Amino acid sequence: MSWAGVYFFLAVVSLACTASAVIKGRRLYWLVPMYFVTAWLSGEMALIHLIWQVALTALLAFSGGLSDPLAQAGLGVFTLSWLGLVYLHCQAMDTPRYTLSALRRALGQDYRSDIPVDRQRVLVDDIVARHWLLPFRYKRQGVRRHSHISYGGAGKRNLLDIYHPQEPREGGFPVLLQVHGGAWMIGEKEQQALPLMYHMAQRGWLCVAINYRLSPRAAFPAHIIDVKKAIAWVRENIAEYGGNPDYIAITGGSAGGHLSSLAALTPNHGEWQPGFEQADTTLQAAVPFYGVYDFLDRYKIRPGMSMEQMVADRVMQCTLEENQELWQSASPLDHISADAPPMFVIQGTHDSLVWVEEARTFVSALQAVASQPVAYAELPGAQHAFEIFHSVRTDHTVNAVGHFLEWCHADWLRQQQGASATQPAT
Repeated sequence: MSWAGVYFFLAVVSLACTASAVIKGRRLYWLVPMYFVTAWLSGEMALIHLIWQVALTALLAFSGGLSDPLAQAGLGVFTLSWLGLVYLHCQAMDTPRYTLSALRRALGQDYRSDIPVDRQRVLVDDIVARHWLLPFRYKRQGVRRHSHISYGGAGKRNLLDIYHPQEPREGGFPVLLQVHGGAWMIGEKEQQALPLMYHMAQRGWLCVAINYRLSPRAAFPAHIIDVKKAIAWVRENIAEYGGNPDYIAITGGSAGGHLSSLAALTPNHGEWQPGFEQADTTLQAAVPFYGVYDFLDRYKIRPGMSMEQMVADRVMQCTLEENQELWQSASPLDHISADAPPMFVIQGTHDSLVWVEEARTFVSALQAVASQPVAYAELPGAQHAFEIFHSVRTDHTVNAVGHFLEWCHADWLRQQQGASATQPAT
């Protein structure tokens, strides 16, 4: 194939990938995995794709290759791709419009004033180009990592990593627990939420990333038992690493979004704390990303694209008809109550694996009864797993999550101080 032919082929492939990120495609059946990957990588790295495509065109033009009619046709196709990539980049740059609006609706228009002045200084509104132009470079200055610490008896699947600042913090670091996703069947603690964890660790938080037992080797509720076991371990041991065991927030995406929201809504659930029933597994805040909130799909959100068979065969290892009570207990939607901690739910409109309507239903039900704030940011164009690596959308979202967690921690401190002030002197 000539260079002009290669150029034309790359132009067609690039346009198809760009179109997959622009178009909201969901009822694709067996094409969903391919669509997801192309839309995800194209949408989150739009400007990077634009740069290499323009550079390739410039190289071909410099060598005289654009005189070929096939190359000229490729240039026309590439031009359409460039228009789409510019649109995607602008859409990602608009992320703060949705994240900060969500925070203002839930926390108040002037929520920053509720955060102590010394902590307001760590809030970030802007993003740094060198971060999203190097999307897989995560490490940040001043952050220490402790790897492969055991919190349970399941070997590798019960290990955790700790990220924390080198300098201590008065009162101890508030803790953020990260639960990875992967359809309850794959995933490792080192693979997800690194932009968020390094961001928070740089700003005085201690972040804990955990492994947990996976299906099909383990059936539900093994996954949530491990999450709660990790919470119990953090509460008992994290002071040794400078953390504050009294303040633990939780986050996670996809299956991790499901498990983090489920853990937040079921504190001290004895059935899921075998052998450590007396441990306090209460959480002070939760930030689930694109989680599964209703295993029963009771509102028929995904007709024809149901995950029920996969969940029954591999995760629950029983059908809905065989054990409806277990399926219901696995659904965060069934545990909503006024006692839910503050929650920031984040979902992309273009998510092809977990549909946005499920997040809307969950948030609506939670907001109707919760006594604590429930923020909901629905990000236009965002695909599943969008925040795994640095991107324009990821970094803006991480900034907003930092705002939310700082507000929640400040509110918790005020409540603690108020409770201390009302206690009679002894």
